[in-house]
Amino acid sequence: MFLRFFENLRARSIPVSLREYLTFLEALAADLVIYDVEGFYYLARAAMVKDERYLDRFDLAFAETFKGLEAIDAGDVIDALNLPEEWLRKLAERHMTPEEMAEIEALGGFDKLMETLRKRLAEQKGRHQGGSKWIGTAGTSPFGAHGYNPEGVRIGQDEGRHGRAVKVWDRREFRNLDDSVELGTRNIKVALKRLRRWARDGAAEELDLDETIRATAEHGYLDVVTRPERRNAVKVLLFLDVGGSMDPHVRVVEELFSAARTEFKHLEHFYFHNCLYESVWKDNARRWSERIPTWEVLNTYGSDYRCIFVGDASMSPYEIAFPGGANEHWNEEPGETWLRRARDQWPANLWLNPLPERYWSMTQSVAMIREIFEDRMFPLTLAGIEAAMKELAR
Repeated sequence: MFLRFFENLRARSIPVSLREYLTFLEALAADLVIYDVEGFYYLARAAMVKDERYLDRFDLAFAETFKGLEAIDAGDVIDALNLPEEWLRKLAERHMTPEEMAEIEALGGFDKLMETLRKRLAEQKGRHQGGSKWIGTAGTSPFGAHGYNPEGVRIGQDEGRHGRAVKVWDRREFRNLDDSVELGTRNIKVALKRLRRWARDGAAEELDLDETIRATAEHGYLDVVTRPERRNAVKVLLFLDVGGSMDPHVRVVEELFSAARTEFKHLEHFYFHNCLYESVWKDNARRWSERIPTWEVLNTYGSDYRCIFVGDASMSPYEIAFPGGANEHWNEEPGETWLRRARDQWPANLWLNPLPERYWSMTQSVAMIREIFEDRMFPLTLAGIEAAMKELAR
C-alpha cells in the first residue's frame, strides 16, 4: 500500500528519496500516529516533503493513493487497501455525536456496516449505478456516492448531499502550486542561498570539533578550540525601482529585500525610479534632498560585487533612449548609458522583473531593457530567483 504511495509521489516529480520513505515507515512502525487520518497525513508530509513548493503535488499524490474506490477494481480493494476497520471506527467515534452513534447502533452498528462493505467488495465485479445493494452511485446503497442511505460509507464523492455518511473517503481536488508563482520571504531565502561563497570571519565563537579533539588528545586534557563562524562572503548591490507602476509589486519586492538582508552580510541597496540616471538614493522620504551621485556608487563598489536591478521595466521608451526622457527631471544622458556603465562596472549583473513573464513582450521598454542586459532578465518568482542566482554564481 505505502509503496504505491511512494511511487505516486515520484510520479508527480516530488524528489522523495528511499531514505525518506524508510523514515516514514519507521515512524509508522513506532506508532507515532494511530487511527488518525489527519495525523497520518502530516506525518507523511513531514517525512517526505522537504520543499514547500511541492506541498500541493504531495496533496494530489496523497489523494490519489488514499482516495475512494472509484479508481480501483472492486475485487482487488481488500487486498490493495486492506481497509483499516479499527481506523474507520475510531474516526467515526471521533467525529460523530453520541446521538448519531446511537442511531448507527440501532440500525445494526458499525461492525455490521463494515462487514457488509467487505462482503459487497468481495462479491461485486464492476461499476454499478442505481439500486440499493451494490457499491455505486445514485442509489440507496449504504456504500457509494450521490445517493441516499441513513447510514453509509461515502466513496469518491467531492462533497456530501444529505450529511448522513458514517465515513467519508472523498476524492480531493487541488490546484497546482508550483515554483512559477510569487512566494514568501522564507522561500525567497531558500532561492537566494544558491548564491553563496563561504568564508570565515568575525570573532572565534563557533566550536571547531575536529581541532578540539586533536588538541585534547595532544594535551591530555579537554582543550576547547573555537573558530570564526562561516558566513556567505558574496557581495551584492541591489538597485530597486520604486513608485509608479511598481506600486502593485511592493509586497513581493519587500519580501525579496527582507530575504536578501538576511542572506547577504555584504549588501548595499539604492533606489531609482523607472531607469537608472545620474543619481540614486537610500531613503525614499528624502529622495530629493539626499541623493547620491551614480558616479560615486560606480567608483565606490568594486567589480567583485554582484549587481541586481529589480523593476518592472515599464516606462516610456524615451526614458531609456534619449536625454531629457525621464518623467521627473531633465536627464543629461539617456538611461541606457547609465545602465551600460553599471553593467561594465559589475560584470555579474542581471534584472529581476516582478511583471509576469507572459506580459513582457507587450511592453516595448521591457524589450529594450532585456536587450541592454543581453537577456539576463528573470521573473521575480521562486524559479526565476533560483535561475538568477545560478547565473550570478558563475
